[in-house]
Amino acid sequence: MRPDDLDAIRRASEPKLARLKSDVAACGSALVAFSAGVDSTFVLAVAREVLGAGAVALTAHSPSVPQAERAEARALAARLGARHLEVESHEQDDPRYLANGADRCYFCKSELYRLCERAARDAGLAAILDGFNADDRRDHRPGHQAALERRIRSPLAEAGLGKDEVRAWSEAYGLPTWDKPQMACLASRIPYGTPVTAERLAQVERAEAGLRALGLRDFRVRHHGDIGRVEVGEGELEAAFARRAALVEAVKAAGFRLAVLDLEPFRSGRLNALAGIALPVVEG
Repeated sequence: MRPDDLDAIRRASEPKLARLKSDVAACGSALVAFSAGVDSTFVLAVAREVLGAGAVALTAHSPSVPQAERAEARALAARLGARHLEVESHEQDDPRYLANGADRCYFCKSELYRLCERAARDAGLAAILDGFNADDRRDHRPGHQAALERRIRSPLAEAGLGKDEVRAWSEAYGLPTWDKPQMACLASRIPYGTPVTAERLAQVERAEAGLRALGLRDFRVRHHGDIGRVEVGEGELEAAFARRAALVEAVKAAGFRLAVLDLEPFRSGRLNALAGIALPVVEG
């Protein structure tokens, strides 16, 4: 987005930001489910602004979280001066999660919020906040059902802030995540119905680390057995094609026998559309 676009978005959404701050301040204290993504980083920044030491971050680690994201979460929490709790999550012990149905995220988020509830209780924090934003209501988000069941607050969505607005205000706050590509757990690279295994997750992580080393930012490596299918954002397709030999080498080095570059650009939610999941499906 251009600077003029960012300014316009901020001017139009100032009342939403004011509500966000008011809602978070009213919590008194809060635990932020913090993934180092665009949304949860902004929630943590605002929580630190209005709650001070009463805002605590929690990051859950599992084989579905890339090592690079773990390191970034630590760095961002330190940058914001937030107390940062790190815990291991065990969704991989749940056969319903491993089965990788279209509701996989529900079981993963249920485990995350269970850990958040325990940490918030131990720390005496009054609320738990996530990074679900207003635009997420238009996508297939079974994980949000887990949040609703456990009364996790979604202050961005409650204030009506969508993704572009979160990015615009993140830029104003000086957050390095303001233009970070949208992230999702590594399990999202495995087609529904194909079981999630530690080996498949590690294979995807190695392949994506290799592509990141080539300078790509907005992409996914989809796991199709021996085939690693690479989806790249519209703005990087030309660069990816120009470096296709290195791309193939990186994907094969991760253990795939065949590397393919999808001619359609990457977009979030594409696998849901291919699976025939009707949208919107999220309320609240």
